[in-house]
Amino acid sequence: MDEKAASRFSLLFSPGWALQRNMNGMEEGVEFLPVNNTKKVEKRGPKRWVVLVAVLVGLLLLSVVACVLVWHFQYRNVRVQKVFNGYLRITNEKFLDAYENSNSTEFANLANKVKEALRLLYRGVPSLGPYHKESAVTAFSEGSIIAYYWSEFSIPTYLVEEAERAMAEERVVTLPPRARTFNSFVLTSVVAFPTDPRTVQTAQDNSCSFALHARSGELTRFTTPGFPDSPYPAQARCQWTLRGDADLVLSLTFHSFDVASCDDRGSDVVMVYDTLSPVEPRAVVQLCGTYPPSYNLTFLSSQNVLLVTLITNTERRHPGFEATFFQLPKLSSCGGYLRGPYGTFSSPYYPGHYPPNMNCTWDIEVPNNQHVKVLFKLFYLLEPDIPPGSCPKDYVEVNGEKYCGERPQFVVTSNSNKITVRFHSDQSYTDTGFLAEYLSFDSSDPCPGKFMCNTGRCIQNELRCDGWADCTDYSDELNCQCNATYQFTCKNKFCKPLFWVCDSVNDCGDNSDELECSCPAQTFRCGNGKCLPQNQQCDGKDNCGDGSDEATCDLARTVACTTYTYRCHNGLCLSKSNPECDGKEDCSDGSDEKDCDCGLRSFTRQSRVVGGTNADEGEWPWQVSLHVQGQGHVCGASIISPNWMVSAAHCFIDDRGFRYSDHTKWTAFLGLHDQSKRSATGVQELGLKRIISHPFFNDFTFDYDIALLELETPAEYSSTVRRICLPESSHTFPTGKAIWVTGWGHTQEGGSGALVLQKGEIRVINQTTCESLLPQQITPRMMCVGYLSGGVDACQGDSGGPLSSVEADGRIFQAGVVSWGDGCAQRDKPGVYTRLSVFRDWIKEQTGV
Repeated sequence: MDEKAASRFSLLFSPGWALQRNMNGMEEGVEFLPVNNTKKVEKRGPKRWVVLVAVLVGLLLLSVVACVLVWHFQYRNVRVQKVFNGYLRITNEKFLDAYENSNSTEFANLANKVKEALRLLYRGVPSLGPYHKESAVTAFSEGSIIAYYWSEFSIPTYLVEEAERAMAEERVVTLPPRARTFNSFVLTSVVAFPTDPRTVQTAQDNSCSFALHARSGELTRFTTPGFPDSPYPAQARCQWTLRGDADLVLSLTFHSFDVASCDDRGSDVVMVYDTLSPVEPRAVVQLCGTYPPSYNLTFLSSQNVLLVTLITNTERRHPGFEATFFQLPKLSSCGGYLRGPYGTFSSPYYPGHYPPNMNCTWDIEVPNNQHVKVLFKLFYLLEPDIPPGSCPKDYVEVNGEKYCGERPQFVVTSNSNKITVRFHSDQSYTDTGFLAEYLSFDSSDPCPGKFMCNTGRCIQNELRCDGWADCTDYSDELNCQCNATYQFTCKNKFCKPLFWVCDSVNDCGDNSDELECSCPAQTFRCGNGKCLPQNQQCDGKDNCGDGSDEATCDLARTVACTTYTYRCHNGLCLSKSNPECDGKEDCSDGSDEKDCDCGLRSFTRQSRVVGGTNADEGEWPWQVSLHVQGQGHVCGASIISPNWMVSAAHCFIDDRGFRYSDHTKWTAFLGLHDQSKRSATGVQELGLKRIISHPFFNDFTFDYDIALLELETPAEYSSTVRRICLPESSHTFPTGKAIWVTGWGHTQEGGSGALVLQKGEIRVINQTTCESLLPQQITPRMMCVGYLSGGVDACQGDSGGPLSSVEADGRIFQAGVVSWGDGCAQRDKPGVYTRLSVFRDWIKEQTGV
């Protein structure tokens, strides 16, 4: 290039200079910053940490986007299989007998129309239509026609709740006529609910599906497969569709029921529905476990159909159930007008379970110038998962207040001579209902000569301020002035007998009767009265001197042997209280869990016994009835082995020329429930081989009141004949523990014996209190059990029977033998029983048991 050009080139590219063309097109030189300031004019790049943060944020954003995309395409679209069971009503069709036969052409044609209508319905619901797989109609019944169906869907997880709401919403769907000569096909009340798909019966799965129709005036029987000779099949899905004629209802009764027990590990379950579809909101009852034959398992339908299902999830072998059903007219009315000074009424079909969907109203009117009180004597309106105090389902309404659940006797009163009682049951679970009576009373003196509780109940005046709550609301014990001579005033103002103070029982309810006793707070009171710091209790040492500080410990330590400790077969003693047969091996040689095939019963539902109730058949399988030649039932006994029984020695004292000590005069009835049915199946009638009364028995004081009876032939164990567990000598039955007394003795003092075995729950009374109530009469071989308020007690004819105590692992031990008492069920006069643990060694010496 030429010199001029080179000069221009150097100008253009010399540092600090630039060319700029002026307005006239001439080029001008423009000076940049000096060369030594070039760093100031360079554009600065971001620092390294900024770049790092930017990169990390970018990666994070990419991760989030990736996760969203993965969730959307992989998880959001995850499908779950949902089966819905439901029912609908076809309003413009008439029911044909052929619809009861699922194999008939008429059934198939109508089912296809229902399925077509369901497809049309689902197509219009976004959360259902795209995911519908198939539907099936399982049955039809009257009214006009009710169709029962199930529909299966494959629904994205995020739409499940929306789909369930859509299915549960009642809808109407109409199929247009296919020809001008046909009418529209109208479905109403279309509703369905989620169902366990295992309950769905397909066309290929009918091996355990049965359809039964009641015959007029007859009982129809059905059972689980194989009953009673073999157990029902494992992993089975069975159902029974029960039908009656139109406009009738069904009564279903389970006479025998034994399936796998209810537990958290999964169980076999029987469900009864008030429809022909297993829809949870229409379930009448859910049953599992074992029920005695005497238990009330009668259920009513609200229409002419019921569905019974059995789902078995276990391998446990049980015989199943036997049931019958029959049809009867539907109630034309429920409730009514009741007139007169008194009367009774009850829920429909009482004592059977009332039907679903009932509404009854009783308008009660007593004579003018009188008021009305309604006494609910029995009240059972219990539904699963309903919180106390809430009555959204089944209830009785009186004076604007609703009552439900399980309640003791209570009274509702009016302010006039009229009162209205309303009863309502919804479409699901039912119960046995209520039995009530109404009475008129003078409002100026509602309880003539008696005290009226705030609940309206009337009690004797002498029961006021006696320390016992005879009113369910405690109103008889409020605002009392305690008699300082023989009563203690609790901090909560209740009056309690002085001899209850410092007896280690919280009688006041606020523990004030135990606060100022000889042992201060944070200490332990020994059995001998000695006080110890609590940290010395259960430390493995006999700090009390009598071993009582180590007698009620949960940990099984090896300790020095005392009267309070359990001795293993290897001679070592344990601190643990009552370790025998509790399901845990505490002895190193396992001897505490040997010979434990006792104290268990087939039926786990919870003398004569005053204040008791009928026992269930097989509930107390060790209970024996002892009959004397020509006199019938005289005493009770308990089975302790196939060859031996325990009873009371005083039963075998010769009296008035009759030799009760002669074993040939006696007959033992084992497995007996009703004295009028001694020849019933399962009852064993056995003679006695010998009677061994305790050699120290005193027929005046009744000390050592125990006898052993050897059977002529061994008993055969069954569901109603079993042995009770015997307590070891160290076994304790603490004060306040609930214990059951059973027998056929007198139902009231001076009354007559019971035909059906009676049971009554009573409680162990503190030994010091026992000795105070019956001075100079109680020995260490005796124990007081009952209620100081009276009401429940053994009586004549119960002698020799067992006191049954439910211990660990549900096993039942015999705490005592019915011995004697001052009257029956009187206040401050508890029953006295022979303390069986004292005689454990003697029993073993005589019997080897």
